[in-house]
Amino acid sequence: MKIAILSGDSSLYSTRRLKEAAEEAGHEVRIIDYLRCYINVAAHKPMVYYQGTPLNDFDAVIPRIGSSSTFYGTAIVRQFEMMGVYTANGSQAISRSRDKLRCLQILAREGVEMPITGFANSTQDHEGLINMVGGAPLVIKLVEGTQGIGVVLAETATAAKSVIEAFRGLSANILVQQFIKEANGEDLRAFVVGGKVVAAMRRKALPGEFRANIHRGASADAIELSKKEAETARLAAKAMSLRIAGVDLLRSSKGPVVLEVNSSPGLEGIEKATRKDVAAAIIRYVVGQAKKGSPTTDQ
Repeated sequence: MKIAILSGDSSLYSTRRLKEAAEEAGHEVRIIDYLRCYINVAAHKPMVYYQGTPLNDFDAVIPRIGSSSTFYGTAIVRQFEMMGVYTANGSQAISRSRDKLRCLQILAREGVEMPITGFANSTQDHEGLINMVGGAPLVIKLVEGTQGIGVVLAETATAAKSVIEAFRGLSANILVQQFIKEANGEDLRAFVVGGKVVAAMRRKALPGEFRANIHRGASADAIELSKKEAETARLAAKAMSLRIAGVDLLRSSKGPVVLEVNSSPGLEGIEKATRKDVAAAIIRYVVGQAKKGSPTTDQ
């Protein structure tokens, strides 16, 4: 089978591991820089071109779209969908997952538990917003932030007001979210492939830090999720129509709550922490779905 991995950097761990796993399984693999692709939007013969050559012979595509390139990256994925090529994650699902507010609204509609979250346009409404999520301390997030960037813990209502005014003064859209103190600087990452949790890890933030992102120095170790935690992760991925997803959870006093659903979850942290071959699980799933002729677009 011929597989394309859409990635802006062929040296990234996740991209390399997916290529290795596919080749070990006997498949032909090519890494395509999606930012160098261009498309012909035609009614009867849509096409993606790369370095002057049409990409019309792939059986499956695995998108690894960077958050800063979501618009262009999903346009390329959508073009492959129009060509009838199976894509590991659909263009609509990727776009929805990148908008934190839209993601949370979809999860809420499907009954997925999450921290109390507020959103407002005017800074004049900050008092009601702060009270709605249970008061300080609380978390303020940029809607389009990633890897912990643009996430602030406000210890007091006064600090929260200042941060809200600063972000809105820059015309940045923000979410105000309940702080789950009992999580104690830890979160869980569940890696979901085809509706199954194939690996899970616990991430612990550095002392004095509340963001448990590995990119910010957090430590990680393998963990066995409870039945409820695994079910919550599966439900979150399904709600977002993501066939491959990294679901971030917190352990709260009312049970597991979802923080975020990632459509291009990194493989390095989860594989090193759990010693599981997540890349191989992704390749097996993608190949199986492509062979079955599964739908190429989001359902």
